[in-house]
Amino acid sequence: MGSFSEDMSERFMVLVVNIIILEKQLCKTYSGRHIYGQLFRSGTSAGANYEEARAAESKADFIHKMQIVLKELRESHFWIKLINATKMINSEDEILKFLFNESKELASITAKSVITAKSKIGKNSSPE
Repeated sequence: MGSFSEDMSERFMVLVVNIIILEKQLCKTYSGRHIYGQLFRSGTSAGANYEEARAAESKADFIHKMQIVLKELRESHFWIKLINATKMINSEDEILKFLFNESKELASITAKSVITAKSKIGKNSSPE
């Protein structure tokens, strides 16, 4: 088993792969293409920004990038809920269930990471 950050990176990759798999099902109508495009952008952005956060130059940079990851995950979760609510894809579809749960769980983990990083930023400052 890898490090926490490697495991998270893999989870983001699996999330995006599953979003890409939805393309054929969603892109049959104008609204489906639009929603898929939005989900694709936010989902891939969350993964890419997580990778950027792993290479952050400072704690502040890490927090900033992780907040972007969180925003993109929340947006992705919205689009997934919309797909479900409009029945564009059967709600019993395993990929849709996975995306719903994984986007929510990754957002919770990311939010906790931001809170933890913010709480540590003041503790590590040394007086001059």
